[in-house]
Amino acid sequence: MKLTNFVNGKWQQSDGAKFTAVINPATGEELARVQMSSTGDVDEAAAAAKAAQKLWAKVPAPKRASYLYEIGRIMKERKEQLAQVLTKEMGKVIEEGRGEVQEGIDMAFYMAGEGRRLFGETTPSELADKFAMSIRSPIGVVGLITPWNFPVAIATWKSFPAIVAGNTFIWKPATETPMMAYEMGRIFEEAGLPEGVANIVFGAGSEVGTAMIEHPDIKVISFTGSTETGRKVAEAGGRNLKKVSLEMGGKNAVIVMEDADLDLAVEGILWSAFGTAGQRCTACSRVIVHKDVKEELQNRLLEKMRGLTIGDGIDESIKIGPVINKKALEKIHGYIEIGKEEGASLLAGGEILTGGIYDKGNYYAPTLFTDVEASMRIAQEEIFGPVISIIEVDSFDAAIEVNNGVIYGLSSSIYTRDVNRAFAAQRDLDTGIVYINAGTTGAEIHLPFGGTKGTGNGHRDSGVAALDVFTEWKSVYVDFSGKLQRAQIDNEI
Repeated sequence: MKLTNFVNGKWQQSDGAKFTAVINPATGEELARVQMSSTGDVDEAAAAAKAAQKLWAKVPAPKRASYLYEIGRIMKERKEQLAQVLTKEMGKVIEEGRGEVQEGIDMAFYMAGEGRRLFGETTPSELADKFAMSIRSPIGVVGLITPWNFPVAIATWKSFPAIVAGNTFIWKPATETPMMAYEMGRIFEEAGLPEGVANIVFGAGSEVGTAMIEHPDIKVISFTGSTETGRKVAEAGGRNLKKVSLEMGGKNAVIVMEDADLDLAVEGILWSAFGTAGQRCTACSRVIVHKDVKEELQNRLLEKMRGLTIGDGIDESIKIGPVINKKALEKIHGYIEIGKEEGASLLAGGEILTGGIYDKGNYYAPTLFTDVEASMRIAQEEIFGPVISIIEVDSFDAAIEVNNGVIYGLSSSIYTRDVNRAFAAQRDLDTGIVYINAGTTGAEIHLPFGGTKGTGNGHRDSGVAALDVFTEWKSVYVDFSGKLQRAQIDNEI
């Protein structure tokens, strides 16, 4: 199976295009081959999107929304098939695959609802016989650059608000997970989305991504990926005066106070740390625990970790799938060695799994470090794998300080029965997402998603806030006085 670009409503292969294999990380099986596009392919997609946007912007927003309702309907109808494709190309277990597809379905219906809202504001004018209001206007052609760990959910966070707001888009999915983009292209076709509104260009970030950022007709870049790459995207986008939305890394922590429900905390930690094999920007990689319950929490975590099943996520009994590729395995294992050298105590895991089915895929053992100092690299840097570091503290204030003492600010969590602490944590944790008595993952699509510091640049995916990325505010004044009225001069309030 060859995956080619979707441009102006047609699937097309570039002249002399090269293809690279799409590999199932659980089995090593080749699933498809995907086109590695060039700058010329981006130019073609941008021209199609620019031409289509002039017409699309004039389609009433409720009509634009009707296409999203249809896209959501088709996704719901094909949910299981889409989840199977997602699990095979990305590796996450099938129940997570279903959950991710559901997230896309939810986003389709939610953003379709915005087609009858897209609210601006009306406000009194300071002058008589004058009307004042603000409205949202589409920006034009937007570029979407999405990661491999959520190959459909993140794409829907970005593309659906862009569509309903009257923009057209060019989407560059991750090279590791292009099959979900292909499936979404087919759904766009079937839903009757006008030609040129949705365009998919496969290829490397260094080629296709760079061309998108530098293209003069692409006015917005919405990027999700590493902080290192996001910084480069921001620099290049800034030179070209583009609006750039960044959602990047995380070093998320679960705080467990001495009054916490430990059974509940353990469940939340395991799900947050080992779901998607730790390959989430919201994954829990630090557990900040009060000294009075540290030993008990460790023991409960170790006991539960022994029961985790690891393997091909297509199997319903499996709880942890593979990591995305061999490079990821090497990076994770490199951090295990760093942790040991820094003096942390390895309680479980810390090895690349081998033998039997493990030899064909990319499997890493769920790993638990203890006696970790907050300043250690394993407690500061994003590992993006199934690794937990336990950090002991002696007070609530110390826990907050440790949580905030990293360059990232995406998600945080606290387990406590003290309502005063819960409200103080909401105020003091410097992350874009805060959970009380829940893990660090589980964001819902109708709230803003994103973070502070090295995690983002002030924009948000998901929720109504996503519309701010893909619209410009326009202030409109209607003077029906029949005479010249000068604001701030003729009002004399």
